[in-house]
Amino acid sequence: MKAIAYKKALPISDDNALLDVTLPDPIATGRDLLIEVKAISVNPVDVKVRSSANPPDGEYKVIGWDAAGVVRAVGDGVTLFKPGDRVFYAGSLTRPGTNSELHLVDERIVGRMPGSHTFAKAAALPLTSITAWELLFDRLGITPQSTGALLVIGAAGGVGSILVQLARKLTGLTVIGTASRPETEQWVRNLGAHHVIDHSQPLSKELKKIGIDNVQYVASLNQTDQHFAEIVESIAPQGKFALIDDPASLDVVKLKRKSISLHWEFMFTRSMFATPDMRKQHDLLNEIARLIDAGTIKTTIAENFGTINAANLRRAHTLLESNTSKGKIVLEGF
Repeated sequence: MKAIAYKKALPISDDNALLDVTLPDPIATGRDLLIEVKAISVNPVDVKVRSSANPPDGEYKVIGWDAAGVVRAVGDGVTLFKPGDRVFYAGSLTRPGTNSELHLVDERIVGRMPGSHTFAKAAALPLTSITAWELLFDRLGITPQSTGALLVIGAAGGVGSILVQLARKLTGLTVIGTASRPETEQWVRNLGAHHVIDHSQPLSKELKKIGIDNVQYVASLNQTDQHFAEIVESIAPQGKFALIDDPASLDVVKLKRKSISLHWEFMFTRSMFATPDMRKQHDLLNEIARLIDAGTIKTTIAENFGTINAANLRRAHTLLESNTSKGKIVLEGF
C-alpha cells in the first residue's frame, strides 16, 4: 500500500521530513476494521509527533489521526460494522496512523460517516469533535441546562470550530470565542459565538468591554501558558477550567483562592488504555454524524490540499506550524 512516513524526526523544511513510501498491506483480526482510506485531515498532534518522535532504526513511522473511508475487511471479533460501510474516526496514538491507503482501527472508536457528507468533509471532523465533546460534557460536566458563560481561547482552530458550535447549539451558555485577526474573528462569529474578543489583548479587559466581569467556564485550546494569569483573573469563583495543549508549566496554586477546578482533555486516553467505556467514542461519533445530517452543526473544513502525498502533507504541516490556520486542512485520494 502507499503511505506517507518518515525515518527520522526532522524540521518540516527538510524534504525527508515526510516521504512517499510503499508498505505491506495490513490484515484485520480481532475487533479491528481494515479501512480503505479515502480522505484525511491534519491536526497539531501530527506536527508534534512528526517533529519529536523517532521510529526504531531502519523502520518507517506513519502518522495521521483523522480519516474517512470504507470498511474493506473485518476481524473475527467485529460486531458493529461490515465490509462496505462508510466510516470516520480518529485512530489511536499507539498504532500506525491514517496517512496510508489501508489502515487498521478498533471498531469501538469508529463512527458511521454522515450520509450528507463527502469523505473530505467527514475527515475534518473526528479528532476535533471527540476532543470538543469530551471537554464540554465529560470533563467540564456541562449539560443542556447549564447557564453562565464559556470562554473559548483559540476558537478559530480545529477544536474550537467544533466546540463553539456544540456549546451554542446544545447548551444554554453564552459562548465567547477568541481570535486575533479579522478573518478568524469572522470565522468564529459564523460558527455561532455570541461574542468574539481579541486574545492578543488581556482577556479580563476584553471581557469587560463586552460587559462580562467573569466566566463560569474556560476552554483553553492553545498557548495556555501565555494566557494563564488572565484565565485565573477572568474565571468566576468555583469555576471550571479545561485545556488540551501542553504548557511548559502551570502554577496551579493560583487556582486555589477561587476553588477553580482543573480538567485536562486528551481524546486518545480511551484508546490508549482500552478503558471500559472505550465504545463511547463510537457512540459519540454516531451522534456527531446525526447532528451533521440534521444541519445542527457543520463541518469545519477550511482548505483542501488535494492528493494525499508527502509534498501536500508537508504543506499542511507548514501551515499548522505557522499558527495562522483556521478550521481544518484536508487531503483526499492517493
